[in-house]
Amino acid sequence: MGIAQLIAPKKSSLIGLDISSTSVKLLELSQQSDGYRVEAYAAEPLPPNSVVEKNITDVEAIGEAIQRAVKRSGSRAKFAAVAVAGSSVITKVITMPSNLSDEELESQIQLEADQYIPYSLEEVNMDFEVLGQNDKNPDMVDVLLAASRSENVDSRVAAVELGGLTAKVVDIEAYTLENAFPLIASQIPGGAGDTTIAIVDIGATMTTLSVLHDTKIIYTRDQVFGGKQLTEEIQRRYGLSYEEAGMVKGDCRTITCPKCWSPSKTPWRNKSAVRCNFSSPPATITPSITSYWPGEPLQFRVWMSSLNNAWDPAPLLPTHSLICRWHPV
Repeated sequence: MGIAQLIAPKKSSLIGLDISSTSVKLLELSQQSDGYRVEAYAAEPLPPNSVVEKNITDVEAIGEAIQRAVKRSGSRAKFAAVAVAGSSVITKVITMPSNLSDEELESQIQLEADQYIPYSLEEVNMDFEVLGQNDKNPDMVDVLLAASRSENVDSRVAAVELGGLTAKVVDIEAYTLENAFPLIASQIPGGAGDTTIAIVDIGATMTTLSVLHDTKIIYTRDQVFGGKQLTEEIQRRYGLSYEEAGMVKGDCRTITCPKCWSPSKTPWRNKSAVRCNFSSPPATITPSITSYWPGEPLQFRVWMSSLNNAWDPAPLLPTHSLICRWHPV
């Protein structure tokens, strides 16, 4: 290593923050010659109702959780990236003349944006990205326009600042998934090229279906269902306390299931109330698949992801991708 490399200033690190309905998760990566390395990670719980259906309702509580997560992780980074929910963002692909400079393009989009955004431009945060040449007209370029109500962005920026960081990036959840997906695409049998893949993220209160084709996001939809509703269903059906139902969901060997086993009171092992009641997630996901593809059955590779501590699907699902044929109803 030369002396110039030793004294060259290091690029500012960027922390990724995931703000869910139950916790704040922090992740810092560094790029290595053979991939990426985790430099820092932490997760901090949030008080109930700090985030409701992906909308921040308690900025201070989230800011305090971010501050605790930064301290616990030991990270020295000062900048962070956060994301707003896709359901709170309006996106539109528009065409613009290809001979415009960046400044001219920005001015033109500002003039025409009110055609595509149903809010006053003073009420939204807006950005755009040039996707490339238009397929039908080589003199035009496709431009992705994205806009969200200012309060969606401002609440996240404020929470990050209360946590002692500076929000350098405010992205859209669906596009962060698209950007991250190539890192795991090689794990999919046969590769991800020219393949339709459905990624199902089941969180504490929301389930998000994202469909990618050739590693590009083409469809996303949120549904109000998650680990919390599953816990409540176990609680209701078996007369347990909420805490007991949560234990059952996390460890299927904790109590006996009279519906799954014989009167010998054999402890749960492969069968549990979670398995008995697991019809809810597919019932939630199937309408989303149907709205995406209402025709003939379509083959998907489905990745079930649950980074949220509210529900660990390990007892229910294999760790590799599931090859499913969805039959819309």
